[in-house]
Order: sequence, then C-alpha cells, then structure tokens
Amino acid sequence: MKIQVFEIPQEGINLELEETPYLDNIKVTKPFRAILHIEKKGLEVFIKGIVSGEIELQCSRCLKEFKMPIKTTVEISYHPLEELKKEELIELKSDEMEVDFYRDGVIDTENIIRDQIFLSIPMKPLCSEECKGICPLCGVNLNEENCYCSSREIDPRLAILQTLLRRIKTNG
Repeated sequence: MKIQVFEIPQEGINLELEETPYLDNIKVTKPFRAILHIEKKGLEVFIKGIVSGEIELQCSRCLKEFKMPIKTTVEISYHPLEELKKEELIELKSDEMEVDFYRDGVIDTENIIRDQIFLSIPMKPLCSEECKGICPLCGVNLNEENCYCSSREIDPRLAILQTLLRRIKTNG
C-alpha cells in the first residue's frame, strides 16, 4: 500500500495491512500483518506499530528448511528525500538510526515490512538451538540419525598438541 504523505491528517491514521512482500531467495509462508500508527509533523512522518508473519529459512548447521515466525516492533521516522540532497556529508547519531526517506510524497508500506523482515533474520539461522548439524565426513544429519564415522582427522597444525598430550599422560 502506498501512503500519500500530504493526505495524512493532523491526528494521524491507524492502518491494518496484510501483505506478502517479494523477497529474493526467501519464501513467505504466512502473509505479514502490520498494525501501524502514522503521524505527520511538518514534512516528517512517524510510523509506529507491529509487523508479524512467517518465513522459511535454511538452517546454517543441518541445511534443513524450517519456518521462522517473525514479530517485531516498528518505529521509524521518514523525511523527504529532497532534504537529504541539500546536505553534504552527515553523520547519524545513535538516536537517528531509525530514519528513512520518502520520495515524491509517497511511503510504500511493503518496503517497511520488507525492511523489518530483513532486520529480523539472524546472520546464522538455526532450526533450533540444539541443532547438531551434519557430520563433516559422511554428511549425515546428526539430528535424525547417529554417525558412526570412526576416523576423526586432526588438523595437522594441532597434531603436535596431541603428541604433547600423550607425553603428559604417560609421564604423569
């Protein structure tokens, strides 16, 4: 949904939306619902609310697909893009990190939802904290079956430590 900034009333507006944004390489398994309150002060627009939905990710340990629910709060202030062009080089302070810009008096709610999804995805998604991953030798998913690989190769750079450990055990 596109919001016309100049049509936002002084008292603000409340919106309830349901959107399925397009995300590269990420499958949306449950449409995203957004409950937003939008206010305008001069040319600045403030948006607060909640975004929730569900996506499908791949576990970084076992490579299995899993569904991840997302529920996050939104608190963004928008400024006209033209305002940015007037300024040379600016440094954002920590309280200005939730700032975005709109162009031609229009804010697209799909962009808000998409940004919140990307911000909620962990760097290394896990199907569960207890995920055991896959065996590096045979490729078995250790969550589903046991691995019987007997040869555990030691990194050649650490082989000297194994020799030292054996000496300590025989002498000590």
